[in-house]
Amino acid sequence: MSAKLNLTEIGRVAIPAADQDRALEFYVGTLGFELRSDETFADGKMRWIEVAPPGGSTAIAIAPPMEGGPTAVDTGIVISTDDIEADHATLKAAGVDVDPEIARWGDPVPPMFRLRDPAGNALSIVEPTR
Repeated sequence: MSAKLNLTEIGRVAIPAADQDRALEFYVGTLGFELRSDETFADGKMRWIEVAPPGGSTAIAIAPPMEGGPTAVDTGIVISTDDIEADHATLKAAGVDVDPEIARWGDPVPPMFRLRDPAGNALSIVEPTR
């Protein structure tokens, strides 16, 4: 490659949500994320929403599914926590679709569990060990 690229960060990851209002309520109301953007475009026919953990640098873009595309995906998103036990219990008590148990494989893999948002998108929560 002869030209230098100008890539700087992973700024956002897009996930599908047919019901953007329901997804927004989940990410902000249940997970406690910040609303970074909620704008309409295309003469008000489309909506761009971004949410992120407080102070986090990478956002999740909640977008309508692409025509003919999946309505839910395994996002590959891994969210860090300082207290996996408390977060698992809190989310489970709130009725969130979480794995029944925290997976513990031992070093170097941190303890983790998966959750599904209202659209069925899968995310992981981990408690980093380092």
